[in-house]
Amino acid sequence: MTILGIESSCDETSAAVYNASGLLSNVVSTQAIHKKYGGVVPEFASRAHEQAIWPTVEQALSEAGMKKSDLQGVAVANGPGLMGALLVGLSFAKGFALSNKLPIIGVNHMQAHVYANFIEKKPEFPFLCLTVSGGHTQIEYIPEPFNHQILGKTRDDAAGEAFDKIGKIFGLPYPAGPVMDKLSANGDPRFHRFPRALMNEGFDFSFSGLKTSALYHLESVGNKDEQKAYLEKNLSHLCASVSDAITDALIRKTKMAIDETGVKTLLLAGGVSANSMLRAKSEKLAKENGLKLYVPRISFCTDNAAMIAVTGYMKAKRGLFDDMSLKAYARM
Repeated sequence: MTILGIESSCDETSAAVYNASGLLSNVVSTQAIHKKYGGVVPEFASRAHEQAIWPTVEQALSEAGMKKSDLQGVAVANGPGLMGALLVGLSFAKGFALSNKLPIIGVNHMQAHVYANFIEKKPEFPFLCLTVSGGHTQIEYIPEPFNHQILGKTRDDAAGEAFDKIGKIFGLPYPAGPVMDKLSANGDPRFHRFPRALMNEGFDFSFSGLKTSALYHLESVGNKDEQKAYLEKNLSHLCASVSDAITDALIRKTKMAIDETGVKTLLLAGGVSANSMLRAKSEKLAKENGLKLYVPRISFCTDNAAMIAVTGYMKAKRGLFDDMSLKAYARM
């Protein structure tokens, strides 16, 4: 069964082809327009998807060496995400499926991040997955395919959102998360101890207080010129300290979930799973607790259609198809 996957939930237009042989293609068209605004502008995202989606699908089929007649299904992200952006991908997928007499498969974008780990490997169930992105942060217990039990989630900002917003406070370009990660490599995480919220209160996360703490810490230095000089001197240390606070909270809650469930397999997923400090702490956690750790290749951590295609393939093998009444959902 050969599946075309389509992803358009935020600011990446992507198409991929996957079958039993593995991933045959994965094309991602990144929208650069949002950088000057310091964040994703939904209307601009939708327009960019409209322009890019057909050329992206054509390229994915070409790179896979496939014709439309070689496909057996179309998988598309139908939420959560930006409604306008999702509708572009879903409308295209429906038209493509109808015109080529193919079944359609709706894919939960957050579940797809989890199954990105299955693109190149095959983790064994049951497992825990820490999913960390710009819009979501959650711990899931997954005893079998598509049985996702959320143990904890963020009560306010997601971890990726905290990275980007604090990076903006520090004057870093959008998206700030990858920039902070690089700077952290040369910084001292003990330079300043930022707060860790809810560390002993269940599995939920909270990062809004960390963002406020970073702002107040910078303002305490003095006027704008003094803040600028302080950042120039200590930026890498500040980034490392923020990264340490965020990853400490993530690892602490994950350890609590491991103790609660007794699982022996841990997965990371989402854009922030590319963070080097989180990967290092996860490897240490896995080693200390005798766990098998799975982390997607960095190119599969951020939004991409490969994760949609592999999830669609897994659903198709189980007969989990949808029909043309499939809808898009900003929240799922």
